[in-house]
Amino acid sequence: MIITSRSTNALGCASGSHRIWSLSDGYAEMPAALLKEPDGKMIGLPRSLAGKDSLVRLSVNCFLVDRSGADRVLIDCGAGGSWDPSMGHLEEAMTEAGIDPSSITIVAVTHAHGDHINGVLTPDGRELFVNLGKIVIAEDAVARFLAESRLERFRSLLAPVRSGDRLADHLLAVALPGHAPGHMGYRLDTDEDKVLFCGDVIHVPAVQFARPELTWGYDDSQPVARATRIKLFQEAAGAHTWLAGAHMGRPGIGRLVEEGRGYAFVPVG
Repeated sequence: MIITSRSTNALGCASGSHRIWSLSDGYAEMPAALLKEPDGKMIGLPRSLAGKDSLVRLSVNCFLVDRSGADRVLIDCGAGGSWDPSMGHLEEAMTEAGIDPSSITIVAVTHAHGDHINGVLTPDGRELFVNLGKIVIAEDAVARFLAESRLERFRSLLAPVRSGDRLADHLLAVALPGHAPGHMGYRLDTDEDKVLFCGDVIHVPAVQFARPELTWGYDDSQPVARATRIKLFQEAAGAHTWLAGAHMGRPGIGRLVEEGRGYAFVPVG
């Protein structure tokens, strides 16, 4: 994978006939105490994070898969105006990258949490993707999507998928259970690289790559999320698959190498 352009909030990479963009929607600050040992206790944090009000900063990344002559598929679309003002900056990142939001025809969401779905609307309430043809989403995530009253207008665009369904040439839906109902990844095979857009399999990369058994307090099922993460890391390291994660530090794309009993993350570029 070759980096073709880089700016503060956008990174473009080329692989085969595909171009992949990592686009920043901003960041979220969350309590460090959400990171748990397998027995549910808080991990032994560094002194800098040990206070009861300590926060960890999570990047909020969206990814665009672009191939000449094919639909432009945006994977996750950020928070829009639904959360803190530190998020909702996808449109700015697209402007930096020279990407016209009206060129996006498919949005594929990994799951229906607000920082992944509400960005179909801008913070001021506009529809960001005026030529959107469908919103790909796991069947089990549809109810949670429609629970956001502001998103009811998009009901007719919802296109439920199951694991193994094909979104477009070279792009496949892959179930990654545990974090949220219907949590779905999307696997891209460019003929040169394999890239797995893995949503919220990982939240705190500085700790969870080295210790993938650590869980996150907002995982719907922490044991299932842990098993998914451990299996995914083993397979990705063995197959040299690129991982693109919604909350991995910018640019949010890289590979894993085994290190001790865990892994080290090597960012693209």
